[in-house]
Amino acid sequence: MKPQILYVDDEPFNLLMFKANFRKEFEVITAPDGIVGLNKLEVNPEISVVVSDLHMAKMNGIEFVQIAKKQYPEKKFFILTGFEITDKVKEAMKTNLIVNHLSKPYDIERMYQIIVDSIKK
Repeated sequence: MKPQILYVDDEPFNLLMFKANFRKEFEVITAPDGIVGLNKLEVNPEISVVVSDLHMAKMNGIEFVQIAKKQYPEKKFFILTGFEITDKVKEAMKTNLIVNHLSKPYDIERMYQIIVDSIKK
């Protein structure tokens, strides 16, 4: 059985690309926003890693992770952004809300290794 990971992003193309890039190694579950992401976490308890875009329309990535982390503290959360790393992202790392942040466009091999490493811990 492949490890389950959740990718949350409000850009449909990004969801498709993430799934295409990692479907061989993981069972990739996607969500178009944080609200759907929370529902996916509820119905898929085997998800171990969550990668969320930072800038989304309904709920930004930090807000999503803050809510999700309270409900699922054992899961590993990452923020992915195409913008500069904000003070909120730095604070989220400092307080262990997220494990790490990654920049778009992401390096597939690096992303894969980060996910695998976080599953092993």
